[in-house]
Amino acid sequence: MVSFLVYYGTGEGQTAAIADRIVDALVDRGHDATAVDADEAPADLAVDDYDAVLVGASIHAGEHQPAVREFASANNEALAARPTAFFQVSMSSATEEGEAQAAGYVEAFVDDTGWHPDRIGLFGGALRFSEFGFLKRLLIKQVAKRNVPDLDTSRDAEFTDWAEVDDFTNDVAAFVEGRLGVPVPADGADDAE
Repeated sequence: MVSFLVYYGTGEGQTAAIADRIVDALVDRGHDATAVDADEAPADLAVDDYDAVLVGASIHAGEHQPAVREFASANNEALAARPTAFFQVSMSSATEEGEAQAAGYVEAFVDDTGWHPDRIGLFGGALRFSEFGFLKRLLIKQVAKRNVPDLDTSRDAEFTDWAEVDDFTNDVAAFVEGRLGVPVPADGADDAE
């Protein structure tokens, strides 16, 4: 059994939902996994208490959450000493046209923090128009219409490909299990489709 920390920052909840899905999949594989919201992280949280770490962040106005950047920078050596992964949630990842921009955000994160994760996952986010104030909803609708012209902005929209999240999680788990010499689960969970 491997102990995983899934440390994440979230703006409107989609990154939290993805972190929870990752934790559930890791637990289903027989591992111990804990999700920690960057905004609620205990002061005594220690990367050294975990065998492997996944860090997740969402993009808002072209930036990751400062708490996540600070975590990766402050724990650079501890992260380098164990298997790690980074997952990013953005609207750029929701379309093929935005892939280069999404990759650029990751590159900036790596440059800024000096942390080089072993695995990287890029996932589309969600637009919760119903939760935005009037001005923010108007602005986001205009941006969304430019980037996703056929989007129905009269209701909330989710762009996360959950099968991609599952595939990423299984890849990370298999990588960690291999690197740490942990037996592969007997139920074939690493071959999930």
